[in-house]
Amino acid sequence: MEFLFEILFQFIGEIVLQFLVGVCFELGLRGLARVLRWVPTPPIAAAWITLGGVAAGGISLLILPHSALHAPVLRLVNLAVTPTLAGAMMMGLGRFRARKGQALVRLDRFGYAFLFAFAMALTRYNWAI
Repeated sequence: MEFLFEILFQFIGEIVLQFLVGVCFELGLRGLARVLRWVPTPPIAAAWITLGGVAAGGISLLILPHSALHAPVLRLVNLAVTPTLAGAMMMGLGRFRARKGQALVRLDRFGYAFLFAFAMALTRYNWAI
């Protein structure tokens, strides 16, 4: 039972980390959108969001160089589960903002949020200790 709780706690930690970094990145995009007033095409936006996810993963490795999950199988499962859940949470935040009448950015949609979280998770998967 204790082992199961430990694994669940580690997954939740990874999800919270990705969600918090995603929200920070989204707030940065909101500020940038107000200043630039430039709306990139979907492929360009996807490329920038992917690069942002890789950069966020690299920065997170500077702060937290160790992975919360140590078993290779769990790290691989984390690579699929965590971005999906983080993308769903970002989409939920986007729906909340839409109900409030706020302008949406691309990270408020599941596909872009998943792409950001997957790029971050893949970076952490490859280089976390």
